[in-house]
Amino acid sequence: MVEVTLWASLGAAAGGKEKLDIEARNIRELFRKLAEQHPGLEPYIKQGIAVSIDGVIYRDTWSKELPEDAEVFLLPRIAGG
Repeated sequence: MVEVTLWASLGAAAGGKEKLDIEARNIRELFRKLAEQHPGLEPYIKQGIAVSIDGVIYRDTWSKELPEDAEVFLLPRIAGG
């Protein structure tokens, strides 16, 4: 199980929760379970979320394993121009 910290609008989309405990082996499973348990997160997941695991940011690396007790942060896509 990993503790996931949700930054910015992701916390609001998860019903105001900033931290969630999720049982997941990799990023793909994490996203699937988040969408099942908190449907408000699904649009953000489809848009693209960066995942920080122990200080390293992963994008589009859904097979990356989540080590037990890892520090996991999810960051929404930031629009820019």
